[in-house]
Amino acid sequence: MRQEIHYRLALTQVMGIGSLHAKKLLGYFKTAENIFHAKKRHLSMIEGIGDFKAENIKKWSQWHIVDAELSFCEKHKIQILFLTDAHYPQKLSHCDDAPIALYYRGNVDINNFRILSIVGTRMNTIYGKNVTEQLIADLKDKNILIVSGLAFGIDARAHREAIKNNIPTIGVLAHGFKTIYPKEHCKLALDMMQQGGLITEFMSHELIDKYNFPKRNRIVAGMSTATIVIETDVKGGSMITADLAFDYNRDVFAVPGRISDPKSRGCLHLLKQQKAVPFINSDMLLKELGWLSKNEVSKKLQPELFPNLSSEEMLILKLFQEHPQLHIDEIITKTNLKTSVVNSNLLNLEIEGIIHALPGNLFQIKDSSMTK
Repeated sequence: MRQEIHYRLALTQVMGIGSLHAKKLLGYFKTAENIFHAKKRHLSMIEGIGDFKAENIKKWSQWHIVDAELSFCEKHKIQILFLTDAHYPQKLSHCDDAPIALYYRGNVDINNFRILSIVGTRMNTIYGKNVTEQLIADLKDKNILIVSGLAFGIDARAHREAIKNNIPTIGVLAHGFKTIYPKEHCKLALDMMQQGGLITEFMSHELIDKYNFPKRNRIVAGMSTATIVIETDVKGGSMITADLAFDYNRDVFAVPGRISDPKSRGCLHLLKQQKAVPFINSDMLLKELGWLSKNEVSKKLQPELFPNLSSEEMLILKLFQEHPQLHIDEIITKTNLKTSVVNSNLLNLEIEGIIHALPGNLFQIKDSSMTK
């Protein structure tokens, strides 16, 4: 297996070979070793490879780089996760631009958790700090993994609060494992490796570079179910992450702020573009993502939590506590209300975001976990 890893790492270093090419090559040749031993004309026949990329594979000879990387990873207990491995972040593996290989040092199986990325400005306000702290405190014991970029500001706050609340957290690096950037976060990085870990696509010797940050951001967005933008201006890494998450068809949330606050402009811009939905509180977040248990949903639907609903709406709501999905005829029969009254109250409950309509005159509690 070590020899196959040797060839896999070499494949990541061949100019012009990205994840899509690697998948196609492996689909045909089965192993990375077979790829390097294949004849040029056989390589060039693979869709997207052609003579130029085939020649790059055949000419590649920097095996000393791969040898050094393998030795470094073995010495420092760094796992090498290849795109086709079971332990590779599964959500990320479905992205067309996913890295061929990742280097991971940590103590959790990434794929055993619900994954949430939290990003924001390096120069956060007290408001952003408080929102981050409250959000993460509310996520304790929810089997959630917090992902961010180990940067100053919101990123570091998210990691620290996760550790404080005994929530696993992963930092995505924009460089290799021989350094930590920013250096002020070395202690934080060590703590994270005891309660989560660090992950990067860059070999150990690769240093920080401005072009690495967008690459880092695509991993943050791609490996997560959802991304929450706490605070940001209209330009910056957080906006790149949010745009990438949107393009990957991930859920994006943005914390609303004052229109006069520069650190809220990016969030408001995302909301205006309808690339994100407002983050109001953790209950809303968990409900939107379907991460509430049936018991939690039932508890949150208790009548006392909806003081502004009418008596008819409360009567209908009680039915949904026992039957998360109901036909309109059942609602009319069980409540003994007139059809017109039921219709108007169902519309109000839908507007309030408590239920939603399905085809065939069916109505359902607006939380996917109720039907699981």
